[in-house]
Amino acid sequence: MRTDATPEDLARGFDLQSLPPAFIENPYPTYHALRNFDPVRRMPDGSLFLTRYADMVTVYRDPRLYSSDKKVEFGRKFGVGSPLYRHHTGSLVFNDPPLHTRVRRLLTGALSQRALNDTEPDIVALVDRLLDRAGAMGRFDLIEDFAALIPVEVIGNLLGVPPERRGPLREWSLAILGALEPVLTPERERRGTEALLAFRPFLQELITERRAAPRDPWRDVLTRLIVGEGADRLSEDELIENCTFLLNAGHETTTNLIGNALVCLLDWPDQRERLLADPELIRMGIEELLRFESSTQLGNRISTAAGQIGGVAFERGTPITLCIGAANRDPAAFEDPDRLDLGRWPNRHLAFGFGTHLCAGLSLARLEGRIAIGRFLQRFPRYRAAGPRLHGGRARFRGWLSVPVAAD
Repeated sequence: MRTDATPEDLARGFDLQSLPPAFIENPYPTYHALRNFDPVRRMPDGSLFLTRYADMVTVYRDPRLYSSDKKVEFGRKFGVGSPLYRHHTGSLVFNDPPLHTRVRRLLTGALSQRALNDTEPDIVALVDRLLDRAGAMGRFDLIEDFAALIPVEVIGNLLGVPPERRGPLREWSLAILGALEPVLTPERERRGTEALLAFRPFLQELITERRAAPRDPWRDVLTRLIVGEGADRLSEDELIENCTFLLNAGHETTTNLIGNALVCLLDWPDQRERLLADPELIRMGIEELLRFESSTQLGNRISTAAGQIGGVAFERGTPITLCIGAANRDPAAFEDPDRLDLGRWPNRHLAFGFGTHLCAGLSLARLEGRIAIGRFLQRFPRYRAAGPRLHGGRARFRGWLSVPVAAD
């Protein structure tokens, strides 16, 4: 794409399989161009790419016509029977009922308000330890030394992973989720496969230990998944794939939530001052930060019958990409959408999805974000950039790999 491309050029030339570096750094001009000139864009491969809020809500509200099952799509992408195929077609997020219903019910029970209340003091203590260490360093990396360390520990605690065995979890997570990018390079495929092959025996050992010594199923996610509800229990493969999914999804998206938010507050000093003056604004502000820089930018569905959306007809079996990042900047749904406004209300963003596939861990993510961002600002109200930032380089998951900062 030319550097002097007009908005219409951006829209007409957009191909999810061939994204320029400028898109990864800042996709929002392209999102706006697509909404204005080609809001239901047919990709060269025949799939559809949606950028309007209203169209996406329509898709979310009709799970029968717009399926989350990825067996056909991932069979083509990964090869039927491969480790990446088995994992991503066996996890909660890429399934329809009845598997989706069964797993979601078990997870929702384990992530109850009682469990979150029990978890909150541990999250506060963890965040304070990280802030103490960062303060002693003076200059540190916002991602590596803070944001990325929080969700690994929280999800590790919920699943009862011994602290000394959590070292490889982040790298495994990045590798497995990296294979979900629109373009599967040989390197992404290799790294994702190797991570899954390492993850499986790791979880099998953990499951064996928990079967021998179960914990409170209302507070321990792994015990609840093992015990199930009555006769409704997950198979061994279902159990392994969904524990893998939990460790991955709970890590990547929450790391991005915390990291993106603290970078936004660097770039929008007026909103940082607003939050410092009114710390209780963090509860509302989390929603705006999720909207403004959504951790998950892209979702997917596949049509189960012929139909039309936004005036564009499609056949049965058409892959459909839901651009969450574009929907959350749609001026038809949000006034002045490119402005960060921590007091924005109402704020019906789609960062956690919508409908039957609304994120099961959204309450936990909000809790982690509220504690991490709020306490970081209390400790380092004048933190500042201390070097060049390095973006994560992904289209599906938006976040940073490195953000050096200095904190007095």
